[in-house]
Amino acid sequence: MTLNIPTFETENLILRGPRLDDMDAFADFMRSPRSHLVGGPKTRHETWRGLASMLGHWVLRGHGFWHIVEKSTGKSVGNCGHINHEGWDEPELGWHVYEGFEGRSYAFEAATAAREYAARNFGLDGVISYIEPENTRSIKLAKRLGAVFEREGHVIDIPCHIYRHPKILEAT
Repeated sequence: MTLNIPTFETENLILRGPRLDDMDAFADFMRSPRSHLVGGPKTRHETWRGLASMLGHWVLRGHGFWHIVEKSTGKSVGNCGHINHEGWDEPELGWHVYEGFEGRSYAFEAATAAREYAARNFGLDGVISYIEPENTRSIKLAKRLGAVFEREGHVIDIPCHIYRHPKILEAT
């Protein structure tokens, strides 16, 4: 089976499908305390299942998370894209960047590009982001992306705030 995960570039980044050689950087992130906002910390084995799940999401839903690579160095920056796990209300735009890449606007750049790509190519327009209330960096980023607080909710039994992103296609 061949997966057709689109690859595209922004000014500083390449967004492409997850690959086996992304495992070390992803496992380092998921082992760290920072990963608690995305379901971690996790063992390497659990992270392997997460990487496989990212790929499986593309098969089952036709969209998913891209792996983010810094153009100038080829280093792994993080992951960003759209997920809609079983039992979720609707697709979510999510993101995380690895340690050492915060504060460079990479999450903003990747999320902006992923949001536009998904609106134009997958019909995912005006999506939500599930954000834990204490994740002030992601709340700030959601607001910078133009998302607005819509309601309180839960995702996988975790209380969260739900932010609604503006529709892209109506704005053009």
